[in-house]
Amino acid sequence: MPAFHEALFPLDVALGAAGGPERATEIVTTLTGREERNTRLAHSRRRWDAGYGVKSLAQLSAVVAFFEERRGRLHGFRWRDRLDHASGPPGAAVTPLDQTVGVGNGVRAEFALTKTYGAAFAPYVRPIVKPVAGTVRVAVGGAEVAAGTAFTVDAATGLVTFLPGHAPPSGAAVTAGFQFDVPVRFDTDFLEVNLTAFEAGEIPRIPILEIRP
Repeated sequence: MPAFHEALFPLDVALGAAGGPERATEIVTTLTGREERNTRLAHSRRRWDAGYGVKSLAQLSAVVAFFEERRGRLHGFRWRDRLDHASGPPGAAVTPLDQTVGVGNGVRAEFALTKTYGAAFAPYVRPIVKPVAGTVRVAVGGAEVAAGTAFTVDAATGLVTFLPGHAPPSGAAVTAGFQFDVPVRFDTDFLEVNLTAFEAGEIPRIPILEIRP
């Protein structure tokens, strides 16, 4: 049966990949030249080509082994996006105030991690479902609270759960900072590897596609 493996794609290869977010916009042009635009997806879907990150035979061998263990497209896995893998600006240290993930009501104990893009016009709130274990920091009303004492976080789902007696009070902003991976799968069941071409500088194509686990 298909499953999600909490395994990280070879990091040195992923950091050299090319790709990014993709949207699905439908555009209808009327007789007057005006456009009607609509999106079929609430969330963008990211895709990459990991072939750009393969620079050695050792890396290529590691990717083939990883591909075989995932059974091609069958099982999902974690992917580290070089451009976008943390709650704050690129290169900045994670802080517990990076992202607002909810507001307390004195009872609610569970909050899902999210990351917001944009601000003034139409902010996009992205679900974060694969935080990196040990990187999640949380604050309530601007004051950081301790992991394991005030809350726990499920690294497989991105769900923050406040422990009994620590539910955020009514009106208190719940914020978080974290590093995260993207749930993906291979977008092919066939890896074509030509060592002669590879040694001549031609890279293999290794398509990676974001999924909703």
